[in-house]
Amino acid sequence: MSMTFKAGNATIHRIIEMECGFTPALEFLPKLTKETLDASRSWMHPAALDANDNLVLCFQSYVVKTGKHNILIDSCVGNDKERTARPLWHKKKDDAFMRGLAAAGLTVNDIDFVLCTHLHVDHIGWNTRLENGRWVPTFPKARYIFSKTELNFWLDEAKKTDLPQIVDSVIPIVEAKACDVVTSDHSLNDLITLIPTPGHTIDHYAVTLGKDGKDAVFTGDLIHTPLQARYPDLSMRVDYNPVQGIASRKRFLETYCDTNTLCCFAHFPSPSKGYVKRWGDGFKCDYVN
Repeated sequence: MSMTFKAGNATIHRIIEMECGFTPALEFLPKLTKETLDASRSWMHPAALDANDNLVLCFQSYVVKTGKHNILIDSCVGNDKERTARPLWHKKKDDAFMRGLAAAGLTVNDIDFVLCTHLHVDHIGWNTRLENGRWVPTFPKARYIFSKTELNFWLDEAKKTDLPQIVDSVIPIVEAKACDVVTSDHSLNDLITLIPTPGHTIDHYAVTLGKDGKDAVFTGDLIHTPLQARYPDLSMRVDYNPVQGIASRKRFLETYCDTNTLCCFAHFPSPSKGYVKRWGDGFKCDYVN
């Protein structure tokens, strides 16, 4: 499977850090019933649902080469980080992310922007790396793009409770003055625009590519699994505002349904990209390999 594809005049690379059966579907989506899961197993298994009824999730970044800039959308899990709640991620030391970056013909010095759709642990991990006992920006020449509302929320939360992911992957970027703090409808340039898609977090954003944003769109976590396309009312268990998240998801799916905009999903199983089509009273992704 190729990790490289085109959208408009841009070249896009997927960097997969890991892809696996991750969490029991009935836990991940609390309103999912066993009956609905049973009825979906035939089209979900094995790509999106493993033999133990765990949702198969891909943890990945997208690199967009526009010809002028190299843009990293989200930065996965990262290495060496205290993630005791997730043994797969705790003090991880593999080279999957860096190999993926190299396969795209890039080094850490080639990234111009890092777009953080939201500040959850699996989207900010490679924001920083451990160097001589300190967390430093992984991409030393990049500007990191944070939503102001999102950033302020998590900085405040980190003052109230232990949030190692903010301490090791966000605060060092702020202290290095390496971030631009923007609204979630910010235009980076004439090809890259953020669109507000709140609900999973307080000010989550998606990212559009191309003139008028029609070439491609990168979802972030407004949707995690094809089950949420078929049944958009299914909320993920840690959604900040489930009602708002459902509205964002439905608006997204309606907006891109039956269009020529390539949808690049953060966590859908490989190939993770395709076109949104209507399916009964829900939606599906027609994948493109």
